[in-house]
Amino acid sequence: MECPHLNSNVCITIDSSSFPHGSPSSWCCSVCRSNKSPWVCLTCLNVHCGRYVNAHAKQHYEDSQSQVTGGAGQKRCEEQEKNAQHLVCMDCSSYSLFCYRCDDFVVNDTKLGHVQKVREHLRSLDNSPLAVHRRTKRKLLESNSPTSKLLKDNGGASALSAMGLRNLGNTCFMNAILQSLSNIQQFSCYFMELPAVALRSGKTAGRRMYHTRSQGDTSVSLVEELRKTLCYLWQGGPTAFSPDSLFYVVWKIMPSFRGYQQQDAHEFMRYLLDHLHRELQGGLNGAKHPALPVPPDSVKVSGDNPTLSQDGLPVPQDEGKLPAAGGKCCINGSSTVVTSIFGGVLQNEVNCLICGTESRKFDPFLDLSLDIPNQFRHKRAKDQEPGPTCTLRDCLCSFTDLEELDQAELYMCHRCKKRQKSTKKFWVQKLPKVLCLHLKRFHWTSYLRNKVTTYVEFPLRGLDMRGYLLQPEEALPDRWLYDLVAVVVHHGSGVGSGHYTAYGKREGRWYHFNDSTVTLTEEETVVKAKAYILFYTERSDKTTPETDTRR
Repeated sequence: MECPHLNSNVCITIDSSSFPHGSPSSWCCSVCRSNKSPWVCLTCLNVHCGRYVNAHAKQHYEDSQSQVTGGAGQKRCEEQEKNAQHLVCMDCSSYSLFCYRCDDFVVNDTKLGHVQKVREHLRSLDNSPLAVHRRTKRKLLESNSPTSKLLKDNGGASALSAMGLRNLGNTCFMNAILQSLSNIQQFSCYFMELPAVALRSGKTAGRRMYHTRSQGDTSVSLVEELRKTLCYLWQGGPTAFSPDSLFYVVWKIMPSFRGYQQQDAHEFMRYLLDHLHRELQGGLNGAKHPALPVPPDSVKVSGDNPTLSQDGLPVPQDEGKLPAAGGKCCINGSSTVVTSIFGGVLQNEVNCLICGTESRKFDPFLDLSLDIPNQFRHKRAKDQEPGPTCTLRDCLCSFTDLEELDQAELYMCHRCKKRQKSTKKFWVQKLPKVLCLHLKRFHWTSYLRNKVTTYVEFPLRGLDMRGYLLQPEEALPDRWLYDLVAVVVHHGSGVGSGHYTAYGKREGRWYHFNDSTVTLTEEETVVKAKAYILFYTERSDKTTPETDTRR
């Protein structure tokens, strides 16, 4: 956005003695001495930590406002209003500008170009020989630390390449999905091998694009920003990567995700995959990408048939919005890497109980949304014995079992010429390369959307999908076995609150991704998680035929 407060708040003189020593990305907060997420005030050049560390940068702004409004007399207040009020600060890692009064990231500059001068100075400090020497020394110390030696002894040296994502303001839902997708090797490798796309020309060519909402839609590419993000995540680094450019594109093309309120991770994943698919088809933003070789058995996604939700009801198709039920793909056109990897096909069978007429319909899907059966939802008192454990197999069986539709879901029988009682059953006609299973943990009761906190036991290896196939005898050997590669977990009580983290498997080791923090973890910790979204990859011929006993 265009901020009107820059000229009165950014009036500093670039002087090396006024800035802290060392690399700006490692500067310490002047209050708590944390070097995570440092921000520099462009009024006084004091450095404070961001709102997701200890929020001293925001506290610095609020303290300045209390001083302005706490003066004696209106005249004094008016005089102080004219002076700088510490409204504007800059991220010392990404050099993005933020105004607390506007509560938004800023794209414009002062008349004298002070902001760009500060950016250039911070960049020069970050690339100075002293800063480079200190970073090299820090990496050397980290590599010689007991933790690093332990990782190397256990074959986990790759842990040093796992990279976190900064929380830009309740963006943990996005970070958890991005980390999960990055650990799906065939998906991330495709994007990382794409050539870079030049989106700007003329005076803006070669310049870094900063986080803003004021530029035109023709300047953005979701594919390009995802490519850059995945490249950073796989390259690794000493500090977390800030996905502000990608989040800016999300704001542009997905209006419902604008702002900094908590969002649903599953809904975000569906929108993300949908828009990636459309852009890869070459019809969005004028950015052309290489066509993906489509295998003969790939899913051709069509929207000719009306989409049914998984409870059998028609789903209204709002413009630019996916079905809320998930599990059905409403994407039109030719196949892309999205449908080639995540695309599967369901057969929906509906039988009229009066005349016996059977109706079959094939529905493509990118993920399956599974109910947690009611018998496992009841909370037990502390003095009660624990009941049976809900398993992923229970959820899959509930999804595919034959059920009779109730009065509110009567089927329009073409032979009877009226709505009749009927039964419904789902079969999997084609399994995808990556099976995404969404556990429906949020449901409406009266006017509230409550969370189902039931633990669902899931296998790390050898998820057997053969029993849910329409024609299992025609499936290739072992092509119905899946191994877990990523898990998204929601912590908290409601969809509009709480926190998202992810577990991901990379090069044989499991990691926990909690925004900026990435830690090595054990399988025992992963299986105890109350999963929200599970990502399973099809077992390849080279994979060891090991089946997990957990179901």
